[in-house]
Amino acid sequence: MKKRVLISVYDKSGVSEFAKELVSLGFEIISTGGTKKMLQEQGIPVLGVSDVTGFPEILEGRVKTLNPYIHGGLLAKQNDAEHQKQLAEHGIEPIQLVCVNLYPFQQTIENPDVTVADAIENIDIGGPTMLRASAKNHQYVTVVVDPSDYETVIAELKAEGETKLETRVKLAAKVFRHTAAYDALIADYMTNLAAEATPEKLTVTYELKQTLRYGENPHQQAVFYQKPLGSSFSIAYAEQLHGKELSYNNINDADAALQIVKEFTEPAAVAVKHMNPCGVGIGKTGYEAFTKAFAADPISIFGGIIAFNREVDAETASKLHEIFLEIIIAPSYSDEALEILAAKKNLRLLTIPFSDAKKSERKLTSIEGGLLVQEQDLFTLDDAEIKVATKRQPTAAEWEALKLGWKVVKHVKSNAIVVANEDMTIGIGAGQMNRVGSAEIALKQAGKKAEGAALASDAFFPMDDTVEAAAKAGITAIIQPGGSIRDEDSIKKADEYGIAMVFTGVRHFKH
Repeated sequence: MKKRVLISVYDKSGVSEFAKELVSLGFEIISTGGTKKMLQEQGIPVLGVSDVTGFPEILEGRVKTLNPYIHGGLLAKQNDAEHQKQLAEHGIEPIQLVCVNLYPFQQTIENPDVTVADAIENIDIGGPTMLRASAKNHQYVTVVVDPSDYETVIAELKAEGETKLETRVKLAAKVFRHTAAYDALIADYMTNLAAEATPEKLTVTYELKQTLRYGENPHQQAVFYQKPLGSSFSIAYAEQLHGKELSYNNINDADAALQIVKEFTEPAAVAVKHMNPCGVGIGKTGYEAFTKAFAADPISIFGGIIAFNREVDAETASKLHEIFLEIIIAPSYSDEALEILAAKKNLRLLTIPFSDAKKSERKLTSIEGGLLVQEQDLFTLDDAEIKVATKRQPTAAEWEALKLGWKVVKHVKSNAIVVANEDMTIGIGAGQMNRVGSAEIALKQAGKKAEGAALASDAFFPMDDTVEAAAKAGITAIIQPGGSIRDEDSIKKADEYGIAMVFTGVRHFKH
């Protein structure tokens, strides 16, 4: 039986060598357009698709392989007498091997200046159709979509005269993953183009970044995937300059640190432990910001993650070198700083461009058997309708402390309370089942530093007990959403102690 291979690729890396090997193994090559031209220029004998179909390429090449002489050859069962009879009746030759990859839709829409017309023109039709047909018929057809598989296919053909069924199954599965991901990107593009906010089906795709040693615990397997066309302001796209491989918990914690540090325009440092901030500081320099973040909780920072929104210099690096940390994240490091920090063999040093820090992506949260999708919480005080609910207005210093506390509290697991002054957090209470419990933790951590400080709450006070606790600790200003049916009780209690209390009208739950 004549052996045929159909080759039609956009990514032409390695395809000439692949084709030469196939010709040496007795395959006749069918090809189209640019692929055909390139192979001919390499001196490789090629049969044009039009020579097989007896029909010219039409509609600017949109229709060339969509023909029974191609798809009959791809879909026929070789052990089915009726199929073979029909092939013979119509003069259709079977195709045993298909090598196809697709128009670069993703690369096309990555261009911020791409037109809709360009995007649509780069939606491949014939390629996915041939791939799917071949993959469906993998019992008889070997289908290759990834150049990295050329070597395996050639090795098996040389050794056995054909590929193994196990290999064909794996290649077919890769094809369906590939076309599904390709269609998911197109579906997402078209959904956005149509301004569909809640489509009846959500199609998402991710690419394998790395296999992790384990998940949250050593007995759990885990892998890390990255989103195509995702924000560069992401751990998935970070450049690791030094240190051990990131773990599952490292990645979660590092993401939490990034989300907090992007709240600040002034130099800021954020320390995170178990996805909650343990210290946040701002200053005139990165060094000053870090000394405050460290002072906020010098115990919890041990084994934690630090994120900066400014370059790490030698002075800051020397201070960081004194502490056991898992990860440091920054836009960049001076050469001297990198040398100092790289002396710690296991310390992971990551760089991330902050140019994409304000890009918004939907938040996906998996549950058993489902997926929750929501917008990111990008609400800031600039968006809020601020109302001072008490008799006393905050002072200028209190306003600064309230702003810092409000930026941080939305990133603390609910119920959340943050105690802060103008340039650092001094107490954080996270994840308690009642609000006063979180307040008690934050106020206890702040200790005497709470005197004259501000308290931020991620949600309203259901009763006045949190205000009472804050007042007794010396808090002089409070910021909270308001909206409780018992707001008046809290306002009255604040007035009783001379506390300035601000309502934002928006809560910041984080579960």
